[in-house]
Amino acid sequence: MKKYIMILMMAFGTAVAHEMTPTYPELESSHVSGIYKTTMEMFNKRKDVEWYEIGVFDNEWKPIPFVSSYKIVQLQYLGHVKFDIYIRAADKNRATYICSKSKLRKEDSTKTAVSSRICSKFK
Repeated sequence: MKKYIMILMMAFGTAVAHEMTPTYPELESSHVSGIYKTTMEMFNKRKDVEWYEIGVFDNEWKPIPFVSSYKIVQLQYLGHVKFDIYIRAADKNRATYICSKSKLRKEDSTKTAVSSRICSKFK
């Protein structure tokens, strides 16, 4: 019986998360020699989350150093923000993913909450 309930929930439930575009960003030369950049945009479709953490990772999910105006973004429900990610030339070929992860508050520990991670893959 539990199996059928789970199938129905997955079939008729809606997934609510945040969005990050472009899906396949490209790194281009920046105005600083030896530094590459890409521009990303995030949109928050979650009423229960207003903080997101940005990260850059290689193909083994190891963090890669980067610079951005935001490492942690406050983004209200239905809000959006554009931001630039800067990566050193030495890390350009290792960088595989840019991810944003929802940061949940611990105010109400009785509620069940789901953290979401959205990743874009470099071309």
